[in-house]
Amino acid sequence: MLFKLSLSSMRKMMKDYLVLLVGLVISISIFYMFQTLALNSDFTKGNSVISSIQIVFNVGAFLLAFITVFYIIYANSFLLSLRRKELGMYMVLGAKKGKISQILFWDTLMMGIASLCIGSVVGVVLSSGIGKLLMNLLEISPEGYHPFYVPALWMTWGFFLVLFLITSTINAIRLARATELDLIRAEQQNDRIKRRGIGAIIVALIGVFLIAVGYFALIEILALQVLGLMVGAFATTIGTYLIFMSLLPVFVQALKKNQKLNDRQLNAFTFAQLRFRVNNLTKVLGTVAMLIALGVGAMAGGLAFQQNVDLISSAQHVYDITLHDPAEEDYQALNKMTVIEQNTYRYKMDEKGLYFTKDDLLAHPPLISTNSIENYSSENKPKRVTEPLPHPAYIMYDRPDENPNLEAVPEEWDQAISSDIIISYDMLRGKVVQIVDRATYEGISGSEHQVLLAQVDDYLKYKPELKAMDQRQEQWIKTAHQDEEREVYLSTKYSTYEGVYAFTSGTMFMGFFLGIAFLAMMASCLMFKILSGATRDKDRYSMLRKIGVRQSLLVGSIYKELFLVFIFPALVGLTHVLVGMQMFSFILLDPYVNIWVPTLIFLVIYAIYYYITVQLYRGIVLPKES
Repeated sequence: MLFKLSLSSMRKMMKDYLVLLVGLVISISIFYMFQTLALNSDFTKGNSVISSIQIVFNVGAFLLAFITVFYIIYANSFLLSLRRKELGMYMVLGAKKGKISQILFWDTLMMGIASLCIGSVVGVVLSSGIGKLLMNLLEISPEGYHPFYVPALWMTWGFFLVLFLITSTINAIRLARATELDLIRAEQQNDRIKRRGIGAIIVALIGVFLIAVGYFALIEILALQVLGLMVGAFATTIGTYLIFMSLLPVFVQALKKNQKLNDRQLNAFTFAQLRFRVNNLTKVLGTVAMLIALGVGAMAGGLAFQQNVDLISSAQHVYDITLHDPAEEDYQALNKMTVIEQNTYRYKMDEKGLYFTKDDLLAHPPLISTNSIENYSSENKPKRVTEPLPHPAYIMYDRPDENPNLEAVPEEWDQAISSDIIISYDMLRGKVVQIVDRATYEGISGSEHQVLLAQVDDYLKYKPELKAMDQRQEQWIKTAHQDEEREVYLSTKYSTYEGVYAFTSGTMFMGFFLGIAFLAMMASCLMFKILSGATRDKDRYSMLRKIGVRQSLLVGSIYKELFLVFIFPALVGLTHVLVGMQMFSFILLDPYVNIWVPTLIFLVIYAIYYYITVQLYRGIVLPKES
């Protein structure tokens, strides 16, 4: 009998359970997808690119699991609060507390198992589509990749089942400790307005100070490193909570005291509602603000990494193509490209070093980049090397005590050779690089080679050709050093682009889906908190309706009140994101590139949850009139 009553109650609250179910399904499906990409051993072993970014998905799964723990505990406590009166009535009617606790335990567990089943199916579909998309982006073979992967499924079910068992037990223990009177009168608790005095001012000042310290630590993370990350995260989080606890009630009180604003339509009632509600919302609004910062920050960070690939490659390499002893296929490929600049330099190579003739270098000085990660600007354009070479010989990549009579290669020439001419440290293997005059060059008995540098109109248009060129250069290095088995790592513009692109693509996918999960859980938490107090507001709206206030005005009041509740954490969270993105400035040339994309995604998700919350709240406090 009790079980039938419980099912009937759950059906009545199906909308609330669906909100929890959606949040859990999103979390479970994304967790499974991360595990599939991280644990697919046959796939990762056969793809060095995926193997190199495997840690990205492991980190994403850990962060998602960490946040999900708190989300599930909070969401289940919300659902328990909605059923307290019903469960208390069962006890008054003679039901044993142990039996009711048992029913609540199984209700919570069954809800978790249902979300696991649905989330696993969604996760397999997501892994299939997103996995293929990621492989297409990285241009890797899907061989060995299985969207339905049993180890990933075991990991997902194992983690979430344990989590659901824990939360079910916690709910049962909470119910067991409550008395019948506590449960029945749960909805009759009054909201109290706390007086704000000197203590609130002190708390606000401390909050502002901590946020300022957190922002400073994140901006100066290059100097502070791990300490900066820890201080930034801790100080910003604590400061956010203190700001909401101290300043938000003051701000609402200021709205209430504004006579002109207060007298307009139902604003007096709306602001009074906010005034009563805000003291119970400060902590959850602080949590929502931090989840917004994490969600939007994860998406913005992942997108910024991916969008900065071309900027990083172009800052490190001015020339799109570097070819040592070009083959006939290389010249044929060049003929099909729009070449802006092309230079060829001779050099000799023996067992001690590489020797460039300064006549060739001075006749056609190469370009060098004026950008760096520390000092990047889109206005900085490549410049021509202008430093003279008056001495007969210069040397680089040596120890100072070995060749004390030779001048060091000037800085600009060093940059040009290091960034665009030497395409792999496997070319050197302990050898030095010298720039010598013609007489010295002709006296060297090593083998003669040439290196071709070229700029094209848009190197990304020619990725297949550049990939083939790099493969021939790898083979050339192996042949030149008579070591076919050695693994060669190139440092051309294309290889730099591909290496960074692989890592950042994984980061972008992880950040995007992690952000979606964070935002969904964030909005659900705020929705739960608002709806948990809706029953206490029902009598107030009913009273206004009975004295003749129009339904449209009451609906407008609901929209306005909840809009103010939603907007406070959104503004604070987005501010955290804008400042926090500075922490990536030491590894990204432009951390704010296309930041409007994750911001827009957040606003769409937030607006959807705001509208759903308004409709659910309206259905509770303003039921349909017959």
